[in-house]
Amino acid sequence: MNKSGIDIPGISFGQSGNFFLIAGPCVVESEEVVFEVAGHLLKLSEKYQIPYIFKASYRKANRSKGDSFTGIGDIKALKILADVRKRFSIPVITDIHNPEEAAMAAEYVDILQIPAFLCRQTDILVAAARTGRWINIKKGQFLSGPSMKFAIEKVRESGNDKIMVTDRGNMFGYQDIIVDFRNIPLMKKTGVPVIMDITHSLQQPNQEAGVSGGNPEMIETIGKAAISVGADGIFIETHPNPAMAKSDGANMLKLSGMDDLLNKLVALRKTINSFNN
Repeated sequence: MNKSGIDIPGISFGQSGNFFLIAGPCVVESEEVVFEVAGHLLKLSEKYQIPYIFKASYRKANRSKGDSFTGIGDIKALKILADVRKRFSIPVITDIHNPEEAAMAAEYVDILQIPAFLCRQTDILVAAARTGRWINIKKGQFLSGPSMKFAIEKVRESGNDKIMVTDRGNMFGYQDIIVDFRNIPLMKKTGVPVIMDITHSLQQPNQEAGVSGGNPEMIETIGKAAISVGADGIFIETHPNPAMAKSDGANMLKLSGMDDLLNKLVALRKTINSFNN
């Protein structure tokens, strides 16, 4: 097991002391977008010595409007994710939405992600745990950090210790989200790696148009704060052209902006590490 508590095939932390990166488009829109993003981010991860996990949902089940884009087909999208693993030799993470999907998705990816709205659903946590895959549990927008210990316990009691948790902010009123950075060190007390989902923390959900808004100009601010308080990893949704993204484009970081952001966050982590040594 490496310093950050992650032991996933394809992930090597070495002695860099860096955070790890989970990043990719919101959803599998096409093979072209997926491969472009994965290839670009892999090069950056090598440049900055950041362990990298590719992220994309094979289907989006949580949509405000019935006619919103949900995916290109489950198996087609999962096969594209499997191709990412093979072509780039990197681990892949994707969401599941009900217990029946756990075993299916586990055949194609390394990590199963439990969406924030489902983090208290015992059946989906148990089903995911029983696959033997790593499990990333998103903290519900309605929960405190310490209360996530119960979700963690459900997975552990199902025989799986490969657990990560991710903060994605808390609802503030009806149409905004704020981040309580106390949750990161508090969740680290559970002994599992803690990730900051930067871009979803900047969503402005429940807009009257039925499409979430966002505040992407704050991505760097949230990222720096998360690194400063000890996040083990960061989660970012990114796209070559967020304005054309089929899901969550309003809060994504443009792919071309990832280099500058990672450069700053890596420098910050090195500075913080120097104080802790």
